[in-house]
Amino acid sequence: HKRFTFHFTPTSASWMNQIETWFGILTRQAIRRGSFGSVKELVAMIDAFTHQCNEEASPFVWVKTADEILAKAVRKPRATIESGH
Repeated sequence: HKRFTFHFTPTSASWMNQIETWFGILTRQAIRRGSFGSVKELVAMIDAFTHQCNEEASPFVWVKTADEILAKAVRKPRATIESGH
């Protein structure tokens, strides 16, 4: 149809994967090495990190082409291992 354009979207591009990526960044950059005396301190750190991320926000950028992603997604046949016994 003339009005529609289809685009390849890698399976890792779902909104759930993006949320998982963001929580990984939060964990590595704000929580993992932190020492929190209370839940209130932990929540304050998460809030501060979130506010900083929102101020410096930029979209995630794909670093691979669709062809590179597809080449990796195609399953290659496994070599048959022959036993000498």
